[in-house]
Amino acid sequence: MSVLPDSKISNSTFLLTGFPGLEGKYPWLSIPFSCVYAMVLSGNCLVLHVIRTEPSLHEPMFYFLAMLALTDLCMGLSTVHTVLGVLWGLSQEIGLDACIAQTFFVHGLSCMESGVLLAMAFDRFTAICNPLRYTSILTNTRIINIGVAILGRSFLFITAPIVRLKFFHYCRPHILSHSFCLHQDLLRLSCSDIHFNSFYALALVICTLLADSVLILISYILILHSVLTIASQEERLKSLQTCVSHICAVLVFYIPIIGLTMVHRFGKHLSPVVHVLMGNIYILFPPLMNPIIYSVKTQQIRRRIQRWFTKQN
Repeated sequence: MSVLPDSKISNSTFLLTGFPGLEGKYPWLSIPFSCVYAMVLSGNCLVLHVIRTEPSLHEPMFYFLAMLALTDLCMGLSTVHTVLGVLWGLSQEIGLDACIAQTFFVHGLSCMESGVLLAMAFDRFTAICNPLRYTSILTNTRIINIGVAILGRSFLFITAPIVRLKFFHYCRPHILSHSFCLHQDLLRLSCSDIHFNSFYALALVICTLLADSVLILISYILILHSVLTIASQEERLKSLQTCVSHICAVLVFYIPIIGLTMVHRFGKHLSPVVHVLMGNIYILFPPLMNPIIYSVKTQQIRRRIQRWFTKQN
């Protein structure tokens, strides 16, 4: 798909970028991307369905897993129409209001996923380091309060910089770097004063993603210290195995973010295809992998899915 001249683009319309130089292969590229989105949506819906219908999974660990699956599901829904719209040749344009709305959800959901992973780390810390008080600490009311706090932190704090995007003057060519909208991408096209947005966004990343990752690391240091005090090696392995799924989910979330940051910071000489690919990995990899990780590594969910498919057959 060719990029339209900037003179033909209105001041409130932006062009989404697919894979530069591979426009003729979009019909083929759309096949794996469509499969990935189908797996994202069906996988997370399956996890939510299993947790909702299985009474034995109505406990704190799986409530947090349901929050994670719901976050991943919403992330897939927030980007599927623009990514597949470009690859299917339906539309390469997006209006400013729609772009700002997508930016709000993409960044808000990323912050929310980080918060849920932190809550899951606290769940594992409580279960291993203070098992006798596990149910009294993580009551249903407290879990609801944690969920509301994560939701509020994720979306309330990003409202101010996102709303400001509406009033910026975009004088540079209205061509975005990805097939979805990001805050830093819109700032790059603006000729207005963006200092508040730049510093606010940096502070928000430090106070959320960086702080969450540090707290998760501290929680696992304390978990490891507690596990090493257990005399039986079998009990040690059993305790650590309950953390494997969460550790994998943390790595699946943070590695693409670090990779995308490194590419944007040090990979300016790289092909635009690399930037677009890393952007899509950042958006799609966690929602794709989390249902697979928890379906394979979590015994209760794996058995419930096996029983469900056995009954269907």
